Amino acid sequence: MSEPVVPSERVRFTTYAEAPQLADETEPMDGSWPAFMRHDPVGVAGWWAFHERHPAFQFYAVDVESGIVIGKANAVPTALDPDRLSERGWDEAIERSLGGEPATVVSALQINVHPERRGEGLSGLMLAEMRRVATVHGYSELVAPVRPRVKERYPLTPIERYVHWATAEGLPFDPWLRVHARAGAETVGVCARSMTIPGTVAEWEEWAQMRFPESGEYVVQGALSPVTIDVEADHGLYVEPNVWMRHRLA
Repeated sequence: MSEPVVPSERVRFTTYAEAPQLADETEPMDGSWPAFMRHDPVGVAGWWAFHERHPAFQFYAVDVESGIVIGKANAVPTALDPDRLSERGWDEAIERSLGGEPATVVSALQINVHPERRGEGLSGLMLAEMRRVATVHGYSELVAPVRPRVKERYPLTPIERYVHWATAEGLPFDPWLRVHARAGAETVGVCARSMTIPGTVAEWEEWAQMRFPESGEYVVQGALSPVTIDVEADHGLYVEPNVWMRHRLA
C-alpha cells in the first residue's frame, strides 16, 4: 500500500461548523467539475441545506504553512440501508438526509483537492478524516456513491462492466475506487442513476460547449456516459452512473 506523499502533520482539518467562511475559498476546486455537474436539481436544492443541518460533516483541508484551503469534503448522515443501496446514489443520499428520517449511515458526497495539490495523496488523508468524523459521531458505516475518476475516458462502456476492471494486483482499475479500496472499503454495486441532470438543448449546448444538430446520444467531455438529446422536444438528459462502496467502521 502506497503512503501519502503529503505528511499528515502539514494538513489540518476544519469543519464548516467551525469556519463557514472557508466555503468562500474553494473556488479553485469548484472549477474542476464539468459545468453540467453543477446543475443536478437535487444537489442545487439541497447543497446549503445540508451544510446548515450537518455542518460537522462538511470540512476543509488547510495547508498548515500557507493557510490555504487545499481540499474540501462533504458527507451527510442519511437514512440508507447499507444492505439495500439503490441505483439513485448521490441524489437519494441527499434527499433522505434532509427528509426527516433517522439517519442510519453516513454517505460521502465528494472529496475535491486543489488542482495544484493533486497527486500528493491528499484524497486518502481526507477520506481517512471522513471515516474518523463518522466514527466520532457514532456511525459504524460510511457508504459512498463514488464517481470513478477516469470513467469519462470510457463513456461507452457500461458502468456494470467498468466496475469489474482491475489492476494486476487485483485492485480496482479506477484510481479513485482504489483510494477507497485501500482505505478498507468494499465495492457493493453500482448506482446507475446516481445523478439525473435535465436541461434544454440550449442549456446543454452551453454546458457542453458543443452543438447538438439532431436528436441522439452524444459523448460529452467530462460525462461518464452519453447525453441524450431530443431536439424536437427541446430536451437533454444526462444520467450519471456511480459505484457504491461500503466502509465498515466498527
